[in-house]
Amino acid sequence: MDDSNQLASLSEVHSTIEIPEGAGFWKKLMAFTGPGLMVAVGYIDPGNWATDIEGGSRFGYALLSVILISNLFAMLLQHLSLKLGIASGRDLAQACRDYYSRPVSFVLWVLSEIAIAATDLAEVIGSAIALNLLFGIPLPVGVLFTAFDVLIVLYFQQKGFRIIESIVAGLMSIILLSFLYEMIVSEPSLAGITNGLLPKKDIITNPGMLYIAIGILGATVMPHNLYLHSSIVQTRAFKRNEEGKKTAIRFATIDSTVSLALAFFINASILILAASAFHANGHFEIADITDAYHLLDPVLGVSMAGIFFALALLASGQSSTLTGTLAGQIVMEGFLNIRLKPWLRRLITRGIAIIPALIVSSLYGEKGTAELLVFSQVILSLQLSFAVVPLVFFTSQSKIMGSFANSKLLTALSWIITLIIIALNGYLLFSTFSG
Repeated sequence: MDDSNQLASLSEVHSTIEIPEGAGFWKKLMAFTGPGLMVAVGYIDPGNWATDIEGGSRFGYALLSVILISNLFAMLLQHLSLKLGIASGRDLAQACRDYYSRPVSFVLWVLSEIAIAATDLAEVIGSAIALNLLFGIPLPVGVLFTAFDVLIVLYFQQKGFRIIESIVAGLMSIILLSFLYEMIVSEPSLAGITNGLLPKKDIITNPGMLYIAIGILGATVMPHNLYLHSSIVQTRAFKRNEEGKKTAIRFATIDSTVSLALAFFINASILILAASAFHANGHFEIADITDAYHLLDPVLGVSMAGIFFALALLASGQSSTLTGTLAGQIVMEGFLNIRLKPWLRRLITRGIAIIPALIVSSLYGEKGTAELLVFSQVILSLQLSFAVVPLVFFTSQSKIMGSFANSKLLTALSWIITLIIIALNGYLLFSTFSG
């Protein structure tokens, strides 16, 4: 592996965050905390909301177990991602470029760019819907407004990586507090929640339930997050020796696992809210974010539930925007060794997302925009396997990972999860395109 012709991943922020020497557990953990939260926002982006809302309104609490299983899969895959970055000093895109032929790397780059564009599309639509619900801004205008967050992202990117992590943490806090409020006012059934966390045979035997379950599972792990995490863990200035890497992997895994547990709470809260507010009151066909917003206040009998719901949606779209920008930079630099100016990279990605969102929102309004949101998740499902397979392969190789290569048990478990994801995404795509 030749590092001479390629800079470190995200070289402008590589090893810029100090790790206190000889500090206690909590102080060290705080220094490593941040990348996990940035990854977690990808699991609660607006693309996940519609699936969770539909699952809760149609089937009550039954699909909570699917969100739980999806999250456990995500925890394992993100652990592999951060381990690759720390142990090998390469992000996932760089590793693909190092070890695959140029044509294979180019195809993987194209697929990952499509995934990032689909993610950005979900963020554009989610933010535009939230602006429409909160301020009455027409959807096409809201879509255009999202172009301006380019300037905000670039401004803060120059201020240092900790600033970006702090902004994401702040937006995550808004989402968490919003859903804590929703949980209190919706008064969900604790027995229903507990029962829903246990897998049911109906999930497999009921075609409608299976389809939504696969939608939740297939779109939970975001391809761009696997590239992102393997890069941003390298912002920490840990010692690049055996002991330093071992410590970094331990703390980064705690950061990642706790952050994804928060993402689980938020995704579960969306489904629980839909189950307690809609399913329990006979509204079984709510699959649209806008319908959910308009029904929340009258169904729950409170005046602020819809506002907090839309506020959380806006925070979700904006936090995902920050991480999507970085993922785009990591993918282009890693696969192609091309370094574009951040503003140009951001404009290209956002332009690809804005054009279809603007056309659909102008011609087909709310219904078309909601369908485009679902379609963006189908695209992500299609791309996922092309990120997971290389990740599991690389982290299982001792020539890449050294002593940090996956154990035989972890390798077997990772391949089983990979095959499940491939099979379920294949079924989801077949069902979608066969009608």
